[in-house]
Amino acid sequence: MTGRAARARLERWLVALIVAHSAAVGAMLLFDAGWATRFAGWPAVHPLFFPRQAGAFHFVVAFAYAYEYARLRGVTILVFTKSVAFVFLVSAWVLGEGAWSVPLSGLSDGLMGLTALVVHRLTARTTGAPVPSAGPNHPTGS
Repeated sequence: MTGRAARARLERWLVALIVAHSAAVGAMLLFDAGWATRFAGWPAVHPLFFPRQAGAFHFVVAFAYAYEYARLRGVTILVFTKSVAFVFLVSAWVLGEGAWSVPLSGLSDGLMGLTALVVHRLTARTTGAPVPSAGPNHPTGS
C-alpha cells in the first residue's frame, strides 16, 4: 500500500470512528437518557426531553459526517461541529460546570476535529483532491 493509499484509508477509518462515536452518544442519550446523564456526572435530569433532543442531534450530525464524506470526501461539517462542541464544552467547564464528562468531552471533541482536519489536509495534499476551503468552485467552498 502506498503512502497515499494509507492516508486515504486512515481518513476513511477516522471518519467512520467519529461517526460511530456520535451515533453511540446519540443512542445513549435518546434511548436511555436518565442513565446516560447520571453516568456523565449529573444528578437525575428532569424532564428528559433535552437530553433526548441532544441524542437526536447526535444522530443528525453522525449522518451529516457520513453523508458529506461519502459524497464529497469532505470533513467540513465534522470539523465545524467538533470545533463548536469544543468551545462550548470547555467554556462551560471554565464557567463552573462540574460534571466530569464536560472537560473530557470538550477535549475529545477538539482532538477529533483537529485530527480529522490534519488527516484530511494531508490526504488531500497527497491525492490532489481539493480541500474543503479550496474556493468557490469546490462544492463545500465558500
